[in-house]
Amino acid sequence: MRTNFPHIRLRWHRVGSATAVTAALVLAGFGTAVHADATTSSKVTWAATPCATPKKTGELACNSLRVTGGTTAFQKARGITPKAADAATPSGYGPSDLQSAYGLTSASAANGSGETIAIVDAYNDPNAEADLAKYRSYYGLPACTSASGCFKKVSQTGSTTSLPTSDAGWSEEISLDLDMVSAIAPNAKILLVEAKSATMANLGKAVNEAVTLGAKFVSNSYGGSESSSDTSYDSSYFNHPGVAITVSAGDEGYGAEYPAASKYVTSVGGTALSTSSTTRGWTETVWKTSSTEGTGSGCSSYDAKPSWQTDTGCTKRMISDVSAVADPATGVSVYDSYGVTAGWYTFGGTSASSPIIAAVYALAGTPGSSDYPAQYPYAHTSSLNDVTSGNNGSCSTSYFCTATSGYDGPTGLGTPKGVSAFTG
Repeated sequence: MRTNFPHIRLRWHRVGSATAVTAALVLAGFGTAVHADATTSSKVTWAATPCATPKKTGELACNSLRVTGGTTAFQKARGITPKAADAATPSGYGPSDLQSAYGLTSASAANGSGETIAIVDAYNDPNAEADLAKYRSYYGLPACTSASGCFKKVSQTGSTTSLPTSDAGWSEEISLDLDMVSAIAPNAKILLVEAKSATMANLGKAVNEAVTLGAKFVSNSYGGSESSSDTSYDSSYFNHPGVAITVSAGDEGYGAEYPAASKYVTSVGGTALSTSSTTRGWTETVWKTSSTEGTGSGCSSYDAKPSWQTDTGCTKRMISDVSAVADPATGVSVYDSYGVTAGWYTFGGTSASSPIIAAVYALAGTPGSSDYPAQYPYAHTSSLNDVTSGNNGSCSTSYFCTATSGYDGPTGLGTPKGVSAFTG
């Protein structure tokens, strides 16, 4: 069990008692993290979304954080003065920013056309399609509706009518996921699969349903502490050759989470993304707020090392494989309306980086039918932006928590530089 006492916020994974859950829920509402770095002109504050604390015993947490104040890197670069409680205008990175940062502006003329990207989350977002339409309309992306067949929302059993209980916290997560997929692969179809609760069993069944319904790309922005059951979860829910399954690495700094530790998935770490005067026009470092908040990474205690991972300090599965923006201070714009004031918000957390990478895989094309796409970046390391500065905590083996040239835990092999690293 890992806690974030410095931020007056507790987060339990696979909690053992209802009393602990209640305590976490009570405390979670009072804390905001404060972040200051060279990319911002003032301190940025953010709070964990409600789904970052499990609702019930045994549930997993989402990996999203919502900005509540201060000036983000996006606002500073554009001379925007933030207004208190003003959600009328986007204040985070949008599609053109993300496509520019990751070399995707002309990466694929089809922009994901013909591919289906699945988002797996818990509980129901009744406003998912309407909020998605707001985001896509504002940024001039093509409409993606259920009427056209572009968007589909189902339960973990595949039902379009018998959906889980609605939940405001997970609705924020769903909006974040849908918007990031739209930003990167605007012509792809989107399948939202909602688990009836945030247990690994139900979320895992939702992953299986997504694959059954034809998705070749499945994003998962949630996680929890590792357990001895993880290897059985691997075989039951994540062993899907020919499908690119991405999982966020976690938001609590150095330490391994599951299912990011699954040997069958692409584990996705998080960076701070800022504009720069370099040829690329952007620069990235490891996302870290403190030793207890930042991108996850680490050596699994249970999962075997996949054959394509060759780092020598960890004999089992190492997190992460690749990474993308996750720092709330350099966060992304999201439109959300369920349970909050309808409008624009800025989000961070590795919940942002996982759907970004899933969508990059979709731009790269359908994986080979017998392939585990997590191995693709390892064969194309020169086609990634190597992140070489920053850390996410303290560790006995340096690259587990500190960026370095080549592979490291917090950012993996790096961030997308076009789509070449994500194809077989």
